[in-house]
Order: sequence, then C-alpha cells, then structure tokens
Amino acid sequence: MNHSPTMLLAYPFRLFFLLTGMFAALAIMAWAAMLLGWLHLPAGISPLLWHSHEMLYGFVTAAIAGFLLTAMANWTGAAPPSGQRLLALAALWLAGRAAMALAGQLPGWLVAAVDLSFLPTLALYAFVVLRRSGNLRNLPLAAVLAILAVGNALMHLALLGVAPSLGQMGELVALDTITVLMAMIGGRIIPAFTGNWLTRHGEDPPHLRPRLDQAALLATVLMLPADLLAPASLGAGLVALAASTLHFFRLSSWQGWRTRREPLLWILHVGYGWLALALLLKGLTPLLPALGASAWYHALGVGAMGTLIVGVMTRVSVAHTGRPLALVRGAQPIYWLVIAAAVLRLSAALGAGQWALYAAAVAWAAAFTLFLVRYAPILCQPRADGQPG
Repeated sequence: MNHSPTMLLAYPFRLFFLLTGMFAALAIMAWAAMLLGWLHLPAGISPLLWHSHEMLYGFVTAAIAGFLLTAMANWTGAAPPSGQRLLALAALWLAGRAAMALAGQLPGWLVAAVDLSFLPTLALYAFVVLRRSGNLRNLPLAAVLAILAVGNALMHLALLGVAPSLGQMGELVALDTITVLMAMIGGRIIPAFTGNWLTRHGEDPPHLRPRLDQAALLATVLMLPADLLAPASLGAGLVALAASTLHFFRLSSWQGWRTRREPLLWILHVGYGWLALALLLKGLTPLLPALGASAWYHALGVGAMGTLIVGVMTRVSVAHTGRPLALVRGAQPIYWLVIAAAVLRLSAALGAGQWALYAAAVAWAAAFTLFLVRYAPILCQPRADGQPG
C-alpha cells in the first residue's frame, strides 16, 4: 500500500488523531522546557495558564473532534466531513494553536477570536447533523461542546486581563465538561465493547445497570453548577464524592478484570478508573487541603483523559481502516507509558518532587511519539479492505 496525504482527509479520525498525537508530544515537551527555563513564552501570558489551556482546549479538543465526527457518521448515516471541509475544520484548530503560541506578540483580541472559532463551529456542525438526522439521543453532545466553548471564552477573558479570576473558572468548566463527555461516551462504548468481546469468547456479558448509569451521569453533570457557584467548597466536594462513588460502582459492574487478555479493552477500563479516582481526590480536597487541586486536576487530565484518548485512538485507528481489531505489534508500551505518566504526575502533585514531574513529561511525550510511529502509517494508508474512508 502506498502512503497518500489525501487519505488523511478521507475521514475525520485520520487527520485529527494524527494532530492529537503530534500536539500532545510537542506541547508537553514545550511545557517542560519552560519549567527548565529553556523556552519562554512572549511577555503578557501566564505560562501556567497557557499550559492548562493548550492541554484542555488544544490537545483534548482535537481528540474529541476526531472521535465525535467519526462516531456521528455511524450514528446518523450522514457522510462525515472530508476533503476540503475537513481540512478547513482542522485549519481552525491549528490556527488556534498558532495564535496561542504567539500570544503576547499578537493583539489579545485576535488571539481570542482565532482560538474561539473552533469549538463553536464543531458544536454547530454536531447540532445540525444530529438534528437533521433525528438523532435526538446524541443531541446533548452538541450542548456539551457549546459549554466547552464558553469555558474557553472564560479563559480568554482572563488572558485578556478583563477578569483574571475567570482563568480558573475556565479550567473548571473544561475539566467538568470533559468529565461529562468521558462519562457519557465511556458509559456507552466500554460495556458494549466488553460485552461483545466476552460473548465472542463464549462468556456471559456483564449485566447492564441503567439506573446506576443515570445516577452517575446526573452526579457528574451536577459538578459543573456546584463548581460555578462554590468552587473548592465542601458542597462541591460532596457532589464530587457522590459522583466518584457511583463511577466506581459503575466501573465495577462492567467487570473489566475479565478483559485482561485484551489490551484494547483493559486500557479503557483503566482510563475510566482514573476518572473515578480523580473525582475521589477532588471530593477529598476540601476536607484535606494538603492534597491540593493539582492532584485531582492531573489524575483527571493525565490519567483519565490521556489514557482514554490513547485507548480510543488505538482502537478506532484499526477498526475504521478495515484492519483486525487488535493492538498493533509493538504498541502496548504506549499504554504503559501513559499510565506511568499519570502515576508520576500524580506523585509530583502529592510531593514526590520535580523529578517526578519531568519524568511524567518524558513518559507522556514518549507515549504519544510511539503512537505516531506505530499508527501514523495506518492513518495515512487506504483501508486494508479496499472500502472508502
């Protein structure tokens, strides 16, 4: 098979997963270089705010776009954006990353205008496609993207100096909203993939518990208003503790230990476990201030988001290119590296020292670099079964 640049524009996951892997590795190494004093952002922007913004509204949103645009085509039967339309959407995301890298040199209003263009466009596209197809079940996903866009606007108001305190609020909106998205999507695909795999191997699938799912999602959604009204308060902590408990029960009901022979599955269960752990840490922080918000921020960001993103990308990349549904040869270290990055970053947040922070950055960059090495050829090649897409 010949590699073809045009194949990257054949389906959304191809281009956006490639961008996700590249940006994940580059952004975290740039952050480590800033901490070491080897690299400096232009004056006028907080390095910490830049790092938070680019991981949440840069790295994660690229992965979200790749997955959702691909999944919506399956849910609705509508053709996904491809060719010039897909390139234009990716260009909006790339323009945002370039604008943020040049923040301080460009007018603040221009940086904001460029970066704020991507999520509203994605949300509007999702709304139109889902509404037109009558797929009302998934319509809340468009609302989630719109809320995420509002959170991005809050961070830009902080960057512009209009209301510096809104920077943290923008972070919380992103963390809570992405958690809702992970709970919604993870709650569909993880038990479904697990049940299908167990059935193929002659075992009974796990028993689904819809009421538990509903309770877990409700508690997760309630974290956003709790954080907006009283961030870091005892009340917000109790909501997070309730959500964590429900997610632990939910995860247990999926019986992930039965999938230990299948890396494409157990990594998803591990990622969801990080989500539940992060919410536990979030809930405990008001009771144990010594924990610090950094612990749950990074358990969620590096642990849950990082692990679930690599788990989904490695699965979708083979499933949607007509290849065997299995982890490609030499790719399992991707999983161990991202798990190591999460453990090390959480250890740093809990006081292990700067060495753990830098080790986490190296492990994270290595994980996504290896993803590119193993999966970029697949993303750039035609489908193995000769089908379009």
